[in-house]
Amino acid sequence: MGIFNSKDKQLEPPPPPFLDEPWRKIRWGDNQAVLQYVQNYKPANENIKLLRVLLYGPVGAGKSSFINSVGDIMQRRMTNSAAASAITSDKSFTKQYQTHKIQITRGANKTFYPFVFNDIMGVENETASGVHPEDIKLAMMGHVKEGYKFNPVSSLSKDDHYYNKGPAPDEKVHVLVCVLSANVAEVKKIILEKMNSVRETARDLGIPQMAIMTNVDEACPVTEKDLKNVYRSRHLKNKMKEFSSAVGIPMKYIFPVKNYSHEIELDDDVDTLILSALKNMINFGDDFIEKNAPV
Repeated sequence: MGIFNSKDKQLEPPPPPFLDEPWRKIRWGDNQAVLQYVQNYKPANENIKLLRVLLYGPVGAGKSSFINSVGDIMQRRMTNSAAASAITSDKSFTKQYQTHKIQITRGANKTFYPFVFNDIMGVENETASGVHPEDIKLAMMGHVKEGYKFNPVSSLSKDDHYYNKGPAPDEKVHVLVCVLSANVAEVKKIILEKMNSVRETARDLGIPQMAIMTNVDEACPVTEKDLKNVYRSRHLKNKMKEFSSAVGIPMKYIFPVKNYSHEIELDDDVDTLILSALKNMINFGDDFIEKNAPV
């Protein structure tokens, strides 16, 4: 018989919410250097004009909100490039395949940054609902045309008007980003199965993969109080470990972020986390472009 009985164990205090040291180093307040890095980016291969990032994940994870947040930061003001819903629902708000560009200049001669985001219908709980996994795979290979309306029951067929038979290098995906919310207790098994199928295709195509974990402020009181606590939060580190194990993406490729939601002004700490994720998206995608693009 042990020294402590079950009642004694129940009285053991919970571990403190703070880790002694941040488990990942990040340069808070050094946004200008990262912003300049992103602003100066050009694809490694001159035959490719756009680096394409495909976001996928469960409904309500914050895919569209992340795109809007990137637009806010790069344009230094609040924007609304990707329609996002503020209503909690188990049904996807995004219905069509869309490419989102981030503007550099405005007016008649407006220009855009050389990276784009593709937002797709969310992965849902039911078998015949949400984005069809085959459509995500076709999108990665560049076979889905702009404006295609997702059909949860059947994937895009080769004889469909929206099927791109000969995708250009710019139309193919260069980095696949899984978006998960830290404010979710667990990811349903059926969603994980759909997502793992997508990941296997990306692996076979050699497309680099990473993940962003949204809503870190809502999921953890110490981070809600001060976003700089994100890498000192015991809860968020454990949550990232859970996600890493569930989706098969190493911890080093998962980035916690807070999307802009209720704010009407930019915040340096919010920008720091989003820019950190964005810089790595660009780096991973550019490595793929340099390795695989035609010469």
